[in-house]
Amino acid sequence: MGIPEGFEEFVAGASPRLLRTAFLLTRDRGHAEDLLQTSLARAWRVWRRVQGDPEPYVRRIIVNTYATWWRRKWRAEQPTDVLPEPVGASPEADVDQREWLWQALGRLPRRQRAVVVLRFYEDLTEAQAAHALGVSVGTVKSQTSKALARLRLDDTITREGVRR
Repeated sequence: MGIPEGFEEFVAGASPRLLRTAFLLTRDRGHAEDLLQTSLARAWRVWRRVQGDPEPYVRRIIVNTYATWWRRKWRAEQPTDVLPEPVGASPEADVDQREWLWQALGRLPRRQRAVVVLRFYEDLTEAQAAHALGVSVGTVKSQTSKALARLRLDDTITREGVRR
């Protein structure tokens, strides 16, 4: 089976944006790369049926795959009291000052986190976010409102964005 027409060009052009979405959802570069690879493999299987702009379709696959991964009971991680030695400096080391935001975002429920990522990090409109998630615009609005209210009440951040 050959590579579907236009798939390679799509992957080359859209991967950085899609990887950013996956990273914002998972908050881990390795998991984000796995999520993107899995989602692109799923898109490849149905590529011939994709109509119009494929990026929203693949973004929806990413969000749905992310949600199913976290429904599993076993996540291949074993808690330990002793942390392993770090392999090297992470690519995110430059943004340590924003760790409080990642933590606050991580405390949101998955649906609210997905809406915040799509609306504010990916800069999608309410209608685009609703289409990507397969929900109504009203659901996007209510989930956004709930997420922002929850972030406002988070005691680890202040209006100035400084950790308390």
